[in-house]
Amino acid sequence: MSIRRPGVPIARSAAPLAPRRCVATTVLAMGATRVAVIGASGRMGRAVCSAVEAADHLELAGRFDVDDELGDLAAADVVVEFSVPDASPANVAHCVSRGVHVVVGTTGWSDERLATLREQVAQAPGVGVLIAPNFALGAVLMMAFAAKAASYYESVEVIELHHPDKVDAPSGTAARTASLIGEAREAAGLGPVPDATTHDPDGARGARVNGIPVHSVRLRGLVAHQEVLLGAAGEMLTIRHDSFDRVSFMPGVLAAVRAVADHPGVTVGLEHYLGLG
Repeated sequence: MSIRRPGVPIARSAAPLAPRRCVATTVLAMGATRVAVIGASGRMGRAVCSAVEAADHLELAGRFDVDDELGDLAAADVVVEFSVPDASPANVAHCVSRGVHVVVGTTGWSDERLATLREQVAQAPGVGVLIAPNFALGAVLMMAFAAKAASYYESVEVIELHHPDKVDAPSGTAARTASLIGEAREAAGLGPVPDATTHDPDGARGARVNGIPVHSVRLRGLVAHQEVLLGAAGEMLTIRHDSFDRVSFMPGVLAAVRAVADHPGVTVGLEHYLGLG
């Protein structure tokens, strides 16, 4: 059973009686890329709508939310999808089936979900889908820096901090960071991070993602923050990024919207669009 939250759409294969229609713009500039937003009334969705409306050569074609019929997606060229993990795969699959490029900010994309998505996209040649754990350019650089530094340090841990309304843990950014670090350590021939803990009945040592300890903090007043701690004998390197406002994600979202059509297939991580992958 899918869990519905306010402002979170769920793709529908059949429309109910008298379905709600998305809010669509009526006058679009010639030559502009038409953008629709799924999850438009959510925190990120509202910010994306404002950013698209203010951007050059982009037009906000439609806003979709809970119980809206996705239909033809307001004839959009690109859809930006910010919902929740339970709803996102069906939303993205609908876009792909319509031949529409998708920029996805929803987390929860497991290896199994990505494999299914790749099969779907293979049936829609030319369609591009970006799954991005984080759109803040500083966060993308943080992940790249952490992966670069990982092979030089014996110890490493990831701490992510978010507002308490976030529904998933660890964050997509933390999971992606830990995966990149784990891959870099494996390529360098490093073993497991040292940890003599043998008794931890309450899970105080956090989760393990690709062998890397990951800790999640949920605190009122925060937006999105992460630090990577790398340790060696006598020293520690800290790599930290802070998003104090959701406006920090918008340059990355807009960059993705403009580039997704040039990257057919499924891409995981905005760094590949920025030449960092």
